[in-house]
Amino acid sequence: MLATLSDRREFDGGWILERKLDGVRALATREGGQVRLLSRGAKPFDAAFPELAEALAEQDCTDFTVDGEIVALRDGVTDFSRLQQRIGLTNARAARATGVSVTYFVFDLLRLDGRDTTRLPLLTRKSLLHDALSFRSPLRYTTHRKATRDTNPVLEEACAKGWEGLIAKRADSAYVHRRSPDWLKLKCGRGQEFVVGGFTEPAGSRVGFGALLLGYYDGDRLRYAGKVGTGWDTRTLRSLRAELDELEQDTSPFAGTVRERGAHWVRPEFVAEIGFTEWTRDGMLRHPRYLGRRTDKRARDVVREEPAGR
Repeated sequence: MLATLSDRREFDGGWILERKLDGVRALATREGGQVRLLSRGAKPFDAAFPELAEALAEQDCTDFTVDGEIVALRDGVTDFSRLQQRIGLTNARAARATGVSVTYFVFDLLRLDGRDTTRLPLLTRKSLLHDALSFRSPLRYTTHRKATRDTNPVLEEACAKGWEGLIAKRADSAYVHRRSPDWLKLKCGRGQEFVVGGFTEPAGSRVGFGALLLGYYDGDRLRYAGKVGTGWDTRTLRSLRAELDELEQDTSPFAGTVRERGAHWVRPEFVAEIGFTEWTRDGMLRHPRYLGRRTDKRARDVVREEPAGR
């Protein structure tokens, strides 16, 4: 179940608020002795996060499916760039060797003891979840609070703590396998995923590449949204260039003309998380910065996110 971006700030007592976490979404399922940790795109996460799989395997409850977010914390604040060191690893020993500690914040229950719980009200699911699992590090239960009529003070407090924002959820909502207006994202800043459709050559002392050319899907057409040239270190520049070279193609994947001299075009498969201040009137990103790679979202699912009406 996915949340809808919203600028709504007034809620009645039928809503709850949870912390918005900046990590990667993961479903965890256990049937008997077998535990599987999966990305949103159903890719296995077990090797990248072996300590989470082990913690789930040690639970007294042996039959469940839960939903949550894997994060790396620094001083209590999620650090997506730090988490990047673990994403994509397929060797458990290499994952542990990074020295990056991760936490799995669990916020929903989809199945328990062989029974589908998705049609139960959200608060009932959360209560069952709280009682079913033992939440010791690296597992955390995602707490919530009742929404107030004006959430602006609560959101301001969350932003002051360095949080990504809040998720407002309808307390009686069922769990549906799609984006839903029953879950709303209330963000502190602007940011979303974009598809990389090309890159430019580096200039001066820069290595790797100069900038990534970004887009989003509008139906079957990949719309150009501008380029990003900040947010990485030298190692990241080199490693991303190697990956992009493998995706290079002769023609532009973007709909319409993209005027970038000497651009290299790539198959639109690489998804990046980008922070920015706003959209310009001509549909370009203002002050974009690269935050990291997303392996939990398909390129075809990347669209321009606009706040839902109040």
